[in-house]
Amino acid sequence: MWKGVIPAVTTKFDENDNLDHAEMKRCFDYQMDAGCDGLIVAGSLGEGSMLSKDEKIAVLKTAKASTGDKPAIMTINEAATRDACAMAQASQEAGADGIMLVPSPIYHTDPRETVASMRQVAEASDLPIMIYSNRVAYRVDVTPEIMEELADEKRFVAIKESSDDIRRTTEIINKFGDRFDVFTGVDNLGYEALSVGAIGWVAGLVVAFPKETVAIYRLMQAGRNQEALEIYRWFRPLLDLDVSTYLVQNIKLAEQIELGSNDRCRMPRMPLIGAQRERAEKIIRDAIACRPELPSLA
Repeated sequence: MWKGVIPAVTTKFDENDNLDHAEMKRCFDYQMDAGCDGLIVAGSLGEGSMLSKDEKIAVLKTAKASTGDKPAIMTINEAATRDACAMAQASQEAGADGIMLVPSPIYHTDPRETVASMRQVAEASDLPIMIYSNRVAYRVDVTPEIMEELADEKRFVAIKESSDDIRRTTEIINKFGDRFDVFTGVDNLGYEALSVGAIGWVAGLVVAFPKETVAIYRLMQAGRNQEALEIYRWFRPLLDLDVSTYLVQNIKLAEQIELGSNDRCRMPRMPLIGAQRERAEKIIRDAIACRPELPSLA
């Protein structure tokens, strides 16, 4: 149902900490014009846990204005299952094309609770769902065994595989075939996951470097793996910025440098300073200075 490069977008704020829809629209359009295959809003990179319900819906609508006939997907990461169900209903009413569902980030559910909660959210709307499995960030591992218990629910259509274990992608495909669309969700495992069968990439650094991200994906799909690998090796230092406690600040800094955007965050996050900023900025500027010429994708 879904495939390709789907950015997990950042949320833009103005100087008064209000949503900056004009800047979001500009950045979202840039990603779609580069060939991205949809947008995901209000995730970890989108500071979703810092947004109100109304703000999440507003960001979704701005994304939908950019995606056209491609999917605009809402992240649901509410602590309580009741609130997650309400968010699913509100997202459908607001025109979302799907949901990316995170197990409760506050109470770390056991397998029985994970299955029961995810089923309730699925039943709250008619939207297709991408399961977000990220045991590193959220401490709940949506294992292949849990996926098997959810496989009879048709609304579960995809997996964002972020366990940080590249073996998991093959395990899911071996167990389920094409039952779930498998996306990689770890930027610096993008090439590796695509090479073993993932059909999509929920990406982070793509928000600053969409052309390079799309090129890697399309080259891989065309069997031009060596060309993709050359771009990926250039990209790796940048992609490592996604695998960090400071991924939001890192990636917003990349947007500021590459796109002329800004790195404003919602507190308690604050923009990088000092040696931390200098390190991230050097990685970004060094990469820009030697970026590869992209091959024809025709």
